[in-house]
Order: sequence, then C-alpha cells, then structure tokens
Amino acid sequence: MSKPRSLKALIDVPAMTAVLTQRGLDLAVALDKATLIARAASNLLTAGLPASAAARVWLVPGRIEVLGKHTDYAGGRSLVTAVERGFCMVALPHEGSQMHVLACDIGEQARFEISPDLTPITGHWQNYPMTVVRRLSRNFPECRRGAVLALSSDLPAAAGVSSSSAFIVGVYLAMAAINDLPATETFRRNIDTPESLSEYLGTIENGRTFRQLAGDRGVGTFGGSEDHTAILCCQAGQLSQYAFCPVRLERLIPLPADLVLAVASSGVRAEKTRHTMEQFNRASRLAAAVVEAWNRASGKHYGTLGDAMANGGREAVGEIRQVLAGQTEAASFSGDELVRRFDHFYSENEQIIPAAAAALAAGDVASFGALVDRSQAGAEELLDNQVEQTIFLARSARQCGGLAASAFGAGFGGSVWALFAGDRAAEQLAAWRQAYHRAYPDLADHASFFLTRPGAAAFELT
Repeated sequence: MSKPRSLKALIDVPAMTAVLTQRGLDLAVALDKATLIARAASNLLTAGLPASAAARVWLVPGRIEVLGKHTDYAGGRSLVTAVERGFCMVALPHEGSQMHVLACDIGEQARFEISPDLTPITGHWQNYPMTVVRRLSRNFPECRRGAVLALSSDLPAAAGVSSSSAFIVGVYLAMAAINDLPATETFRRNIDTPESLSEYLGTIENGRTFRQLAGDRGVGTFGGSEDHTAILCCQAGQLSQYAFCPVRLERLIPLPADLVLAVASSGVRAEKTRHTMEQFNRASRLAAAVVEAWNRASGKHYGTLGDAMANGGREAVGEIRQVLAGQTEAASFSGDELVRRFDHFYSENEQIIPAAAAALAAGDVASFGALVDRSQAGAEELLDNQVEQTIFLARSARQCGGLAASAFGAGFGGSVWALFAGDRAAEQLAAWRQAYHRAYPDLADHASFFLTRPGAAAFELT
C-alpha cells in the first residue's frame, strides 16, 4: 500500500513538482500536475480537514482516439494514447458511509450515501461519481466505507478528450483503494488484469454486466471500453492499438521523438445531453442492427461486428452488403443506413487502422497522414457525426502544416487532433488557433488548443 502524504505536503508545489519529475514527467507537465494537486488539497483544507490529514493522490489522464471511430463497442480496434493532461484526485477515508466530493474547478460539492439504492442525478456532474458508487456498492458488498474526494482537472470538459471517463476512472481508483476492493474474492474472480478492469469500468459507464458483476444503470451512453483502456493501460511515448470485446493489446507504436500531438477543442460541447446522447447511441444501435441482420441471413450467432469479421466476414463483404441493402423500412433502420454503418466499420477497422499503424511504425508519416484523412472522410460521409467546426479544424490543421489530423471521440462537437513536427509545433499550433478564431470568432473564448506527447496511464503518486 502506498504511503499517504499530509495535505500540508501536497500544497507545496515546488516539492511536489520534484516528486513528479522523479516519476518521469517532463518538468512543465510536472509543474502543471503539482498545481492541480495543490488546488485539490487546498480545497480540502478549506473544507475543514487538518493540515496533518493523510491523503492519497491519483493522476488520471484524458485520451486521444487517434483512429477507431465508433469501433470499440462493435468489437473492433482503436489506436489510442493517453495525453499529458487529466484529473488530479486527492482522497481520504471518511468515517461512516458518506461520500463528500469537491469539484474544485467549478466550486461545487456533493454529499451522498454509499448505497445500492442511490439515485444518480442525470444531466449533472454528480451523475458520474454517484453512478460509480452505486455500481460498486451493488457489485461489492464490502464497498461501504466513505471518502472525501477533491478533484481538479486541466482537461477541457465535454470536448471529446474523455473527461467523463477519466472522472469515472478516478472515482473508482479512490473508492477501490479506500475499500481495499482488490483484496476481495469477488474482485479476484472477475478482474485479473488492467485490461479486464478497463472493461469493467466501461460497463459501469454503459450499464452492462461484466462477467459475474451484474450490470446496472450507467450514465446513459451505449459506448465501449476504449476510453477506460487508454486511461488505464497506455504507455508514455507510445500509441497503443487495442482490440475490444474482450480488450486485448495488438501492438505498441512509439511516436518518434521529433513529432508532437496537438489537440484543438472546438468549443462545441460534446455533452451527453439528451439529443447528443441519442445521436451517439444511434450509431451503437446501428452497429448492433447490422450484426442482427447478418446473423438472421447467415444462421450465425455473432456477438459483434468485429466477431463477424474475424470469423469469415472479410470474405463475405459483398454478401453482407447485399443482405443489409435488402432490409426494409419496417425494420428499425433502412437498408441504406445499415450499409453505410457497415461500410464505415469495415473501412475503419479492417483497412485504415492496420495500414496506418504499419505506416507509422515504418516511419512513413505521409502514408499515415493520408490514411488519417480517409478516416476523417469516413466520419463525415458515413458516420455523419461531424459538425462544421470539427470539419474545419481537421482541414485547417493540414493547411497549417499538420502531418495528419482528425476529429475523435463520440462526435457531434468535441475535438480534433493533429500531428506536428516538434521543432515547429508551437508555431503551427498558433497558426491553427488563429485560423479557427477567424472562422468562428463566437467560439474563440470556448475553444482550447494544447500540445502533448503520448502520456502515462493513470497512476497513484507513491
């Protein structure tokens, strides 16, 4: 078990910066993280905890989905990386069974009992910690010890960089540690690797059952475990290619030291509001409907599109498209809608990702960029999950010298990533920002732009 630090120690930014650089973080990144830690610890002091109180600290990153648009929940693959920005969670055990969560960046807090009958507040940030706590208390009867949890983040919210999944992961890590869940028999039977933990956390978000851990109400989206896998399993300096359902690592690809990733948050919030959630869930239901139609026609029992492709589907693409095109409006979706959803998955999962990963691994950045352009076009033309701002950002990043650029995440707003040469990255990022501000001046105050190298997975500061 890690040794907790006093709140007094956590507000010492220079000392914590030194600790984080020893952990391997770049000096500027370490300073940013130490500042977040100090902010969270200061809020706990303001809430009345003594300076000598011993706390534990977790750093939980956001992620970039380099490639793999709406593929994970369909049993496909993604190319992902953690970013150097994320959440800082400072937690202490609390007597009794009450949770006290301080959202330091917005000056709000929540108190609620740890209970399997807890009712999360949908449409509010409290939905996320309440959903985690409700599910844990249902799956693990041992999870009844309360906590005081302060969090601070430098991720743009509702921007597609997985701030909501990082929030969920961070709350889980704190609650699991304070209640010693990994020591329970239930945990050991069901969660044996970081990848299986990622899958479980994905089901907390989507509400599904994981192994013997019964499902429950999630946060309302029918997504997969790509975000949680990137947050828990990615490695600094690397892009990670994962396949899903179940989660398994396919390859690691070092990002050359002379390249850097940039993220532009459009300022169009990709919040899980009722309308946006329905759009996201529609893509998920379409993927399931494709499998159902092919299963009826073939007499098979595939669980996901990825499963179908891996078991002979690649040789039957034409036949699958013919079956889908024959579906009538009497079904939930038209034949054209099903064909477009299948075409996107097949192109992204079976063609673009393997070829792009191979190109980048071989140092062929030009081919990698062309394949990323093809992925972006598929999102616009087949998934139809782009807004004019993300389309503009992907195009303008290339015009500003980006070696590759694409929107990522659920879509319908959110962010775009770009790949820049390191020696010109700051200059190109500034040009990219200026181009966007000129085109969308009303969003200038809401958009954000930053550079990052592939970051480390979530870790506890020990």
